[in-house]
Amino acid sequence: MTRTGAGPQTYSDRTDATATTRRASRWLVLLAGAIAALLGCLAGVASAATGGAPTPGGGPPPPPSSSGVPDPAPSAGTLRLLSATTSPRKSFYYGVRTPRLRYVIGSSQQDNDLQIDVVDSTGRTVKVFYRNDIAPGVPDSIRWDGSAAGGHPARNGHYSFRILPQSGEQLARRSLQRSVRRARRRASSSASPPLTLGFDLYAFAFPILGAHDFGGAGGRFGAGRTGHSHEGQDVMARCGVPLIAARGGRVQYSGFQGAAGNYLVIDGKDTGFDMAYMHLLRPSPLRPGAVVRTGQPIGLVGSTGDASACHLHFEIWTAPGWYEGGHPIDPFLLLKRWDRYS
Repeated sequence: MTRTGAGPQTYSDRTDATATTRRASRWLVLLAGAIAALLGCLAGVASAATGGAPTPGGGPPPPPSSSGVPDPAPSAGTLRLLSATTSPRKSFYYGVRTPRLRYVIGSSQQDNDLQIDVVDSTGRTVKVFYRNDIAPGVPDSIRWDGSAAGGHPARNGHYSFRILPQSGEQLARRSLQRSVRRARRRASSSASPPLTLGFDLYAFAFPILGAHDFGGAGGRFGAGRTGHSHEGQDVMARCGVPLIAARGGRVQYSGFQGAAGNYLVIDGKDTGFDMAYMHLLRPSPLRPGAVVRTGQPIGLVGSTGDASACHLHFEIWTAPGWYEGGHPIDPFLLLKRWDRYS
């Protein structure tokens, strides 16, 4: 912005200053928009890559579908699967974007009682949904939260939705299976949209969404420090790279400490563990008590506190929690495992 000299201004001077101010204001608006777009892109990358929330304050996901109850006298016509789409193709337990099947059937009768199974890679059924009186040509959907028997998280792996008639009537079942095979053949040889029934589900996400490495021996759990040993694993990454929650849960602590810098501790849902993220570039927008979903953006890699380079210091603590009577464990092998599939 051009600064005017001291002393009284002429009308022309004031006009020039006003025009300059307007131009500067327009540039500031454009700059602010560009920054907002960049932050949106970073959050969007997190969402696309992890199935996480689109913003640090992302709301809870839609509730899972009810399991339903089987019809006491189930029936179905000659069934065809007209369309089926499952998204996202990679999901995380307690994430924001849970696996969802959208489908349309064709049938020789108006009301059809269906059973939709979630099956693992061995064909074992881990969840069953009952859908009664489904009409042909009308879109329907199922949303699964990743819970298996007893409400426990399903194991890591590949899963598929399987649509069947409740009655177990073999003619209806074979007709449905033939329609799936025909649709897949058409999709492989034409521009027809493919049927997508499969997806991957994982319990944890790798917490850094960008290029990274695990550094040397000095960054490992148990490495010597003045007066104590290293209680976590350092993962080197460029400052400003997005961080996401390795497991959703509830924020236990969020603040600043001289050694840890800006830090965040999350009580991992259904794990018994607390997970700590340290040296964040800026204070996390998440406050104590906030609910966090797996894969949700929580901050940026930084070097605040007692850090000589940009990195994430990551800790896992056993129950009852971080500095609440638990103790730290080595997270290295877990991080390596999460890194392979994330």
